[in-house]
Amino acid sequence: MMNKNIPSIDASDFPGESEKLRKACEEWGCFRLLNHNIPSALMLEMKDVVRSLLDLPIELKSRNADVITGSGYKPTNQANPLYEALGLYDVASSQAVETFCSQLDASLHQREVISKYGKAIHELALDLARKLGESMGILRNDLFEGWPSQFRINKYHFTSETVGSSGVQIHTDSGFLTILQDDDNVNGLEVMDGSGEFIPVDHQPGTLLVNLGDIATVWSNGRLLNVKHRVQCKQAAIRYTIASFLLGPRDSAVETPPEFVDPQNARLYLPFTFNDYRELRFKTKLQAGEALELLRVNSRHI
Repeated sequence: MMNKNIPSIDASDFPGESEKLRKACEEWGCFRLLNHNIPSALMLEMKDVVRSLLDLPIELKSRNADVITGSGYKPTNQANPLYEALGLYDVASSQAVETFCSQLDASLHQREVISKYGKAIHELALDLARKLGESMGILRNDLFEGWPSQFRINKYHFTSETVGSSGVQIHTDSGFLTILQDDDNVNGLEVMDGSGEFIPVDHQPGTLLVNLGDIATVWSNGRLLNVKHRVQCKQAAIRYTIASFLLGPRDSAVETPPEFVDPQNARLYLPFTFNDYRELRFKTKLQAGEALELLRVNSRHI
């Protein structure tokens, strides 16, 4: 079998990487990001904070309440018995960071690290989204302005008995774009390629992983791929990751820009708000992009 790897994008080489970025997002829906501007020391500090918070007693973690559906603490459950996560909605908001940290009795140092990392990763997400828009011919300065980002910091309870089982089931992300800081030592992430085969995405030091979600598919009128992915238990070790999601418009509707609609390319999706879509995914339990079919123009489900 031919060895397959997801594309790599050099963040320091734009507009040189513009066409490569567009192709990666249309054909794979994900890529490895090299030479990004998040300092390695900050990434290490953030990972230490994540371990500390996820190792807290469940009574404390349970205080991490939802702001929007599913944004707070997610304990292990029947569907994903090896996985738990804490959530912070709107990582660029100092007030949201303060509320999250207060819920978990975080120290002053932990609060500073979360705030610094949150702002840096949100700015990187906006920059990548705008570069992707530019690669597709949309040059507006206000592109993605005001879109919030959400943290989901994850812990996988992998043991020798669970090797070979699912850490997280097959899904797509509900937002526009996800930046993942993977575990430095414990792999497990797999993404689906165009043939339907799952490709392991092993950690590479100093890099970040980026994948596109359902909102990217709607926004691009179907051009951008919302990549299906999963986490598999491959070794007996605790795995920690930090996922940062650029979600969708805060108050207005998700809608395909007019640049992507013409007589040859009819509008595929009705306008909807991100929060309504999030609710739809939770209500229908359609977690791998299928919920988008309910929002197609002329869908009988509407």
